[in-house]
Amino acid sequence: MASTDPADLDPEMDPVEMFPPHVLREYALLADGERGALVGPRGDVVWMCAPRWDSEGVFSLLIGGCGAYAITPAGRFVWGGYYEQGSLIWRSRWITETGIIECREALAFPGDPHRVILLRRIIAVQGTARVHIVLEPAAEFGRQRLRELHRDDDGRWVGRIGGLRLRWTGGGAADVHGDDQRARSLRATLTLPDAAHHDLILEISSNTLDPEPPDADRLWKGTETAWREAMPNLGANIATRDARHSYAVLRGLTSSGGGMVAAATMSLPERAAEGRNYDYRYVWIRDQCYAGQAVAADAPHPLLDDAVRFVSERLLADGPNLKPAYTVTGGPVPDQRSLDLPGYPGGHDIIGNHVNAQFQLDALGEALLLFAAAGRHDHLSAEHYKAVVAAVAAIEARWREPDAGIWELDNRRWAHSRLICAAGLRAMATAGASTTDAAEWSGLADTIVADAASDCVHPTGRWQRASDDPRVDAALLLPTIRGALPATDPRSVATIAAVRAELGEDGYVYRFRQDARPPAAAEGAFTLCGFLMALSEHQQGDALAARTWFERNRAACGPPGLFSEEYDVTQRQLRGNLPQAFVHALMLEAAVRLS
Repeated sequence: MASTDPADLDPEMDPVEMFPPHVLREYALLADGERGALVGPRGDVVWMCAPRWDSEGVFSLLIGGCGAYAITPAGRFVWGGYYEQGSLIWRSRWITETGIIECREALAFPGDPHRVILLRRIIAVQGTARVHIVLEPAAEFGRQRLRELHRDDDGRWVGRIGGLRLRWTGGGAADVHGDDQRARSLRATLTLPDAAHHDLILEISSNTLDPEPPDADRLWKGTETAWREAMPNLGANIATRDARHSYAVLRGLTSSGGGMVAAATMSLPERAAEGRNYDYRYVWIRDQCYAGQAVAADAPHPLLDDAVRFVSERLLADGPNLKPAYTVTGGPVPDQRSLDLPGYPGGHDIIGNHVNAQFQLDALGEALLLFAAAGRHDHLSAEHYKAVVAAVAAIEARWREPDAGIWELDNRRWAHSRLICAAGLRAMATAGASTTDAAEWSGLADTIVADAASDCVHPTGRWQRASDDPRVDAALLLPTIRGALPATDPRSVATIAAVRAELGEDGYVYRFRQDARPPAAAEGAFTLCGFLMALSEHQQGDALAARTWFERNRAACGPPGLFSEEYDVTQRQLRGNLPQAFVHALMLEAAVRLS
């Protein structure tokens, strides 16, 4: 049914030339819980780390490394694509001059922590399909190239990249390009008649590969079934399709141990040439709590239990020394360093994260808010309650200390950090705490709020960032949303008005004014903050304003419906790592609460 012609590809062309970077809005995410891949409009998978989220890259062309896996239509084409509902099964779709081609692609779900399986099914939807295929893996961000490459008795390509084993099924007719001096790749041109399809299965494993040949139909059926079982029927919300998609993204970012990475990528710049590039392939306690609370706003779906499990384990292990972030296995985040790669245009490469040396007080308050949300659904066990007690003890011991805060800046006594702890204490006092604990925790919350009010109320009556920083901060919307103080409190009302007036632009919201320049001159709008504004307006009873903020910010994505951390309002472009989990979490929560 299919024919191949390896000679159709230029053997001298390097993938760096073949697949230059796209704007971020054009990348789709494939994820299985244990790792993720980005695929661009030319069918170019240019980002994937293996075997785990925080492993080194095997496809890292996105940030100037080596390694790509592309299936690209021959000739001229225009691109589109869509996710199959309630899953991260993506269909790249190309309209060519002779017909329509689709490539159905996914990471086999749920993922094995030691073995990634990338499924790609090329489909001649209408007319003859002719595609070019390039597979050039390179482990350790390009330092380790494909070696020991050979066809096995079944015609599958087998080889090694660094310490990983590789097997490629379905590409047996491809030719090898390169040698010991040049990067090795497998290349072919595939022609399919109308209505035919062809499967390619790429396996990369840190263990011995299963001797049983992989079966494409079985893997596809298993992945479809697993996604169907993983996706709950969300209740009433104002954006059902997008809310389900956000849940799927959060599930795809959540490992079997319960940890949810903040994003699938690293080093993607938040602002061109300004040094704001970070590695987000780790579990931020705050972000995980946001996700759990968002899910709980609808029902006690599995992602709530995952969040409670991971956060409680970390609190029971580390108590007052809780780190802001961990690896998905609960280990320490490595120190930040450079890989000496060119980076994504406008940025530079960074691996590891300096957050490993920070204390973030608000993470303790967010943990309590998460546990309270679980308690309201009767999903808080006796073991989890021990973690609640540990979080409260940590707050008691450390709430007077300066911390790095939600935006991970210099150590100060941030108003947001203190007020979120008060919100968490109040929430737990009404969500399963004993009578004695409830009284003590409510009293501590009152003390913390009074302390913040003593040095962080601006002369205009709103909350300010810190005692020595009078600026308004969009993060200060969150304590009222979470119940640190009533929505009718004059300080809450004044803060919302100040955020709206000083940080809002064209329906989007900036974090804070960095200097005398307009906010947009310093950074992109924070999509997270736009959804916080929607929740604030909703809490204030202004349904129209809430819906307006919500709709504007849920449009801050590309065709695959993925949100990054920042949004360039002028250029309508995504900025920063992709996809940003906490934005999807707040989008989901707002969709539920605004209903």
